[in-house]
Amino acid sequence: MKATRTYTMGSRAEATAATRDRIAREAAALFIEHPYEDVTLAAIAQAAGVSHQTVLNHYESKDGVVLGVVELMRAERHTVRHSEAGDVAGAVRALVGDYEQMGDAKFRWAASEHLQVLAVFLDEARRSHQEWLIAIFGDQLPTTPAARKRAVHALHAATDVYVWKLLRRDLGLSRTEIEKTMADLVVGVLEGTNR
Repeated sequence: MKATRTYTMGSRAEATAATRDRIAREAAALFIEHPYEDVTLAAIAQAAGVSHQTVLNHYESKDGVVLGVVELMRAERHTVRHSEAGDVAGAVRALVGDYEQMGDAKFRWAASEHLQVLAVFLDEARRSHQEWLIAIFGDQLPTTPAARKRAVHALHAATDVYVWKLLRRDLGLSRTEIEKTMADLVVGVLEGTNR
């Protein structure tokens, strides 16, 4: 007598979602460590423990995998940057923690000429960063639209991944020194906008 395997739609859907998630997570790890051009679909498949065809079935292309990674990072970014409104030190600590994990990759992606697929993500990341700044420091910002916009742009400049890269990679500062410097920049912007 031949044994048959029975699947429930729920368990099959869960397995599919788990495979898709594993592929995205392994791809994210590869993209964090290596330039986009050096990461192949075969390498992603090997890291995820699936076939090349399975990667294609889930994502259709390398750009599709990148978009899957973007979705994964978008979902996780909200938990990484949690801090209380008005807490400069806490906000900067959370932000620098994010940059310590992802800063090199974010900088490399922003500087890459080969990642047209990420242009939309990078625009959204900038918008999301500004929304985060408003959520944290909104009560301390000017109320007039033009002054508020200038202040948000100044806060963005003070807390951007490029500033982290300059302080961490180019100048070799410690995480504590980076947090202090970025906090000083934020306080300077906030005090300057309230004059």
